[in-house]
Amino acid sequence: MQFSANQIATLLNGAVEGNPDIEVSQLAKIEEGGPGDLSFLSNPKYESYIYTTNASIVIVNEDLVLTDSVKATLIRVKNAYSAFTSLLTIYNQLKLDRKGIEQPSFISESATLGRDPYVGAFAYIGKDVKVGDNVKIYPHVYIGDNVSIGDNTTLFPGVKIYHDCVIGKDVTVHAGCVIGSDGFGFAPQEDGSYAKVPQIGNVVVEDQTEIGANTVIDRATMGSTVIRKGVKLDNLIQIAHNVEIGTNTVIAAQTGIAGSTRIGDHVVLGGQVGVVGHIQIAAGTQVQAQSGINRTVKQPNTKLGGSPATAYSSQLRSQVIYARLPELERRLAQLEQLLAQKEDLK
Repeated sequence: MQFSANQIATLLNGAVEGNPDIEVSQLAKIEEGGPGDLSFLSNPKYESYIYTTNASIVIVNEDLVLTDSVKATLIRVKNAYSAFTSLLTIYNQLKLDRKGIEQPSFISESATLGRDPYVGAFAYIGKDVKVGDNVKIYPHVYIGDNVSIGDNTTLFPGVKIYHDCVIGKDVTVHAGCVIGSDGFGFAPQEDGSYAKVPQIGNVVVEDQTEIGANTVIDRATMGSTVIRKGVKLDNLIQIAHNVEIGTNTVIAAQTGIAGSTRIGDHVVLGGQVGVVGHIQIAAGTQVQAQSGINRTVKQPNTKLGGSPATAYSSQLRSQVIYARLPELERRLAQLEQLLAQKEDLK
């Protein structure tokens, strides 16, 4: 698919500087751009590439002052980064725009599909499933009985959604994600064995959520595990039964959250953070990567780090001291020698 500089400028409310008819068919970094590529420049660190790039079109800020000639056609906009981001969104939508039902696939007679669905080969849609408009279900997706999926949601290859779960509108679930698997519930018995506690709840994923590849969200023992509106989950995250994650919270890869914990709105958890069960984390909390949260965080907008996690500023001071431990040990040994020598002189 090709677009001219003039078409792109019209889309972005920009001004063309150069050949308005030149066309591009793909996107590229400015330092790697070649003929037929569209790129952008927003970071001053990369400004030198504007004079050497072979990209056909480059989106730049309208206040960029050139100090030499350029080969590329420029499109000047108020904010090059935002403009290029908008183009990436449009490009991605066009690239992933699929419709129709491929065969072989299985759709239960009691399932209902909205307008313009895409169902990939080998997908399975169970009994009484309700699928909204413009939903894209890629190959090898499994959707269990009585699942509800809102409009404009995309389920990438290999996603598994167990029975009774609810997925909202404008949700993206990446490959290999499992939603609604059993929570880790086992009751210890007198003979030392463990009896499984039936997990009869579900998972509710609200609108505008994105869930990364191979992330697992367990169903509730009773009630619901809830992922609120606008939450962004990275790859390889474990969310246990009956957890609730507040709106617009962001969680990085390899984080694990134990059962019945409640996380507030606008929380940021770095990679490999561990959170114990049955606690609460206040809104706006920020947690450094590889930290361990072992107690409730009551104060909003708290910054934490370390394992067990403490105030981030204290954690930084501790890291400085830790780095100096070998030197401190050497000085302590010297002091001990001096004291021993004084004792010997008495």
